[in-house]
Amino acid sequence: MARTYCQTVRDANDTASAPVGDEERRRVQKRTLTVVVASQILGGAGLAAGIAVGALLAEDLLGTDSLSGVPTALFTLGAATAAFLIGRLTQRWGRRLGLGLGFAAGGVGAIGVVIAAATDNAPLLFVSLFVYGAGTATNLQARYAGTDLADPSRRGTAISVALVATTFGAVAGPNLITPLGSLATALGLPVLSGPFLLAAVAYLAAGIVLMMLLRPDPYLLARRIADEMSTRASGGEPVAVPPPGKGAYLGAAVMVVTQIAMIAIMTMTPVHMRAHHHDLAAVGFVIGAHVAAMYLPSPITGILVDRIGRAAMTVASGVTLLAAGLVAALSPGSSLPYLTLALVLLGLGWNFGLIAGTALVVDATVPDNRPRTQGVIDVGIALSGAAGGGMSGVVMATAGYPVLSSAGGLLALLLVPALLLTHRPAGVRAKV
Repeated sequence: MARTYCQTVRDANDTASAPVGDEERRRVQKRTLTVVVASQILGGAGLAAGIAVGALLAEDLLGTDSLSGVPTALFTLGAATAAFLIGRLTQRWGRRLGLGLGFAAGGVGAIGVVIAAATDNAPLLFVSLFVYGAGTATNLQARYAGTDLADPSRRGTAISVALVATTFGAVAGPNLITPLGSLATALGLPVLSGPFLLAAVAYLAAGIVLMMLLRPDPYLLARRIADEMSTRASGGEPVAVPPPGKGAYLGAAVMVVTQIAMIAIMTMTPVHMRAHHHDLAAVGFVIGAHVAAMYLPSPITGILVDRIGRAAMTVASGVTLLAAGLVAALSPGSSLPYLTLALVLLGLGWNFGLIAGTALVVDATVPDNRPRTQGVIDVGIALSGAAGGGMSGVVMATAGYPVLSSAGGLLALLLVPALLLTHRPAGVRAKV
């Protein structure tokens, strides 16, 4: 199949016809990681708002906790839609446009949430949360930008750089709930709308950073390099694009299971804490610790994924998530230390699964099918998160937090049979 894309669509800085050498690839990779880090610091602050107070805001507006999982379901459904669109945009126009527009949409959604809270408008809240989910999808999709030009043996490390950068904003966000609430009150807005003020500014700023600075586009350059290699290998004959390998399906399964387990427990923890008379500062502390565990260990996780393998870290993810669910289920509702430990383990297990799963997907794809495949997989991740978030409120209301937490932990054990059934103990496939 002839690749007309690279002949017709180029980033302004990717138009050079000379072959791309290793030195140029490394230079662009270094610049790409720098820009991604800057955008992820901002994006992390944006995504923390929905995690920390989305369920509480819905509970206040709707007057019941049985529907408090709806916000998570909505912004994860929005993330699913955005992931699909970002994948298609990236395949055609590159990472810069796809990621930049995704963050911009997330910022618009956050503004809508603030307006809905101020006007007590539940339908607007739901629509805005859906649009706000685009920021969550973009924040996750940005991790792929770091892998486009990375050496195959260092893809886990490249993924980790993007994720750890999210820590700074994501941890600060929940811990700013109280001052942001005071700011919202001073502006005549509901106290729980404060974190979404931060999200609006953070997401819009992240979009601007990517649109202005992600040049040359790493995906377009990676695709050009792959085209040059194919042309040399085939003697100038057109080469058909291979389908994704089975590692992509395993990677998708790993990320879907970890997302369901994490979202279900995390979403209902603030509601569980408020029912046991913890204040917003305590909720912010626990969620902040959870988000830190989701992202801060990334450099170590990335090294482990590259050195001891994707399979070992997948098993580690399942075991850690099981421990998180059991600790959450057995912890007294009044115990801040035990709840914090449970949420830290929850974030850590998610981190192991996300980096290992992402590396599996990148290993099993080539530039010509990578963004489209990544977008479809992230749709599955977001939809699974929506299901976990939507059902978590119902399970919480009917069976209680301990049952919800135990079920989430046990679900994570599905990673082990999935790994045994599909994993091929071969080395990393060296693809551009």
